[in-house]
Amino acid sequence: MDQITVTIPKRAEEGPASQSMIGVRGRLASPDLVYEPSKAYHLVKRCLDLMLSLCGIIALTPVFLIIAVCIKLDDGGGVLHFREIIGRHGRRFYALKFRTMRADADEYLARHPELMRKFQQNMKLERDPRITKVGRFLRRTSLDELPQLFNVLVGQMSLVGPRIIHPSELPRYGEYAHKRLAVLPGITGLWQISGRQHISYDERILLDMHYIDRRSSRLDIAILVKTLKVFIVHTGI
Repeated sequence: MDQITVTIPKRAEEGPASQSMIGVRGRLASPDLVYEPSKAYHLVKRCLDLMLSLCGIIALTPVFLIIAVCIKLDDGGGVLHFREIIGRHGRRFYALKFRTMRADADEYLARHPELMRKFQQNMKLERDPRITKVGRFLRRTSLDELPQLFNVLVGQMSLVGPRIIHPSELPRYGEYAHKRLAVLPGITGLWQISGRQHISYDERILLDMHYIDRRSSRLDIAILVKTLKVFIVHTGI
């Protein structure tokens, strides 16, 4: 099984194409080159996606119900959050997540320009005041992402791949944007197992490109195993 070693530099100032930012082992391939694995790889990947997502949905149905009840009891708002995503070949869809923020999260951000500015810099906020009590636990354990198993089941996502992104984020990939759209986004990936709360947006782009350039069944399985270990540790299962 592939060893996953990702060393993130402390600062990222020059954008995703800068070789000074390469914190992953090896160099990024040219933005004009999109590595295309064999047909066998795609077949194995889709079979794993179908089998594991279906098994996960069936096995986790009681967990889904418990989480839904907790969210409802917390503030009475909707259970699911539908996030617009740009996927493979530029197709748009809605990724499912358990709602972790207050119902008026967007309006709250609009009422606080300083928070909006910080959010737009890195597409996240440290100690985000919009996150609910239940939502904080769901995010810490990654349980909020479990509904995306349905997106995997219908072929909009894969279990392993680059991060899901909103269409407005695509320009931040610069010359690597078309490469980003060459593959299905994933529930988990290199970013999720590489200190996702402590790296910059440009560094996340590098991890996405590193995965796309080195896709293989062995790498996917290695990422899934590490993700499972992290999930077990965080949830205490």
